Amino acid sequence: MCAAVCVISTIAGYVLTSALLLRRPSLLHRRKRRTFFSRHISHRGGAAENLENTMAAFRHAVEVGTDMLELDCHLTKDEQVVVSHDANLQRSTGINAYIADMAYDELPPYLCRLGVSFEKECVCEGGDDKRIPLLTDVFDAFPNTPVNIDVKVNNDKLIRKVSELVVRYDREHLTVWGNYRNQIVKKCYKENPRIPVLFSLPRVLQLLGLYYTGLLPFVPLKEHFLEIPMPSIVNKLIDPHGFNRCLRLAAWLADSLLMRKTLFEHLTARGIQVYVWVLNDEEDFQRAFDLGATGVMTDFPSRLKDFMDRNGMAKP
Repeated sequence: MCAAVCVISTIAGYVLTSALLLRRPSLLHRRKRRTFFSRHISHRGGAAENLENTMAAFRHAVEVGTDMLELDCHLTKDEQVVVSHDANLQRSTGINAYIADMAYDELPPYLCRLGVSFEKECVCEGGDDKRIPLLTDVFDAFPNTPVNIDVKVNNDKLIRKVSELVVRYDREHLTVWGNYRNQIVKKCYKENPRIPVLFSLPRVLQLLGLYYTGLLPFVPLKEHFLEIPMPSIVNKLIDPHGFNRCLRLAAWLADSLLMRKTLFEHLTARGIQVYVWVLNDEEDFQRAFDLGATGVMTDFPSRLKDFMDRNGMAKP
């Protein structure tokens, strides 16, 4: 009987302490210092309004008023850091070649029309700017705009060169980098711990495990940004005829586990910004912000800006 009372008391104490620290993490953790705050994030510069990852897209997003540019980086054969999503150029240029096998001057231009990955049956038709830019082009053009860098390949030289460019342009306080692969994020953090990192996919899964077991409030976190999808958007992207009951159940379960207001509130209270991607309609914008997301990543910078202006969502 005494042992049972002790066990019950211990469990009750743990649950109460966990609940308290979930709501008030400052009792245990120092809030991370925030050097920038992003509510409006342009995915690949706004892939539905201009050709993705081009200077035209980035300029348009900044003119609209975006808080952050999201982009992807690769390394060319002559060791230039370029802004492009795919390692292979077939989808974006029509040329079946890898960026890593070509010098920068050899890279072909983008196609005139590119499909938008996160908007069903949407194609973006570009203007005159079809050049694959250098990361330095972005840094030169937008010295005060935060940039979210997806390091696309596990390449030590690429990671080192990105870090060197960030340091050279004095952008450690305006940059976040990472990838869904944990090995890349670990290398980024080791190369330059002064540049904030994103949660990798394994770390997101670990985060959820800690959250649902009540351990999260007790565990320190090195990451400054959580960048996660809203799983429910797959219902809008996949043809209903090809979306069977098992896939619907999986999407519903993932959405239920990830989209948790108390999780978002706990992380933001610890100074960790929460970005939800890639959202392209007002219903999803509203849901993300209602859940407490810090920012929304979109292919339609103008659409998100209009929504935020109409709803008085200025920066705090």
